[in-house]
Amino acid sequence: QVQLVESGGGLVQSGGSLRLSCAASGFTFSRSVMSWYRQFPGKERELVAAISTTGGGTNYADSAKGRFTISADNVKNTVHLQMNSLMPEDTAVYYCKAIDILRTSVSYWGQGTQVTVSS
Repeated sequence: QVQLVESGGGLVQSGGSLRLSCAASGFTFSRSVMSWYRQFPGKERELVAAISTTGGGTNYADSAKGRFTISADNVKNTVHLQMNSLMPEDTAVYYCKAIDILRTSVSYWGQGTQVTVSS
């Protein structure tokens, strides 16, 4: 069974850092696109960053460029999001998403982890 478990969220002051982790199981991690989304109250989930576990290519939302770094560990089947220079507007629930590149019509989601940045 596919499972994505996020961790690392919490409360930090503006300017601080957090490292989110997503432990994946139940599919071929090395043949996937892993991404982080975030959701503000009453809003649609929006892409923060994505990475191909095959080629290592990455993509970032403009709001994340220069501050956030996504990485994948193909040994531990874990994707990370290093978040630096956090701002109050980064406050959201952050979700891990997985797509098997051989079955792209199906998306898998984690349960989410809360990130709160105080001013």
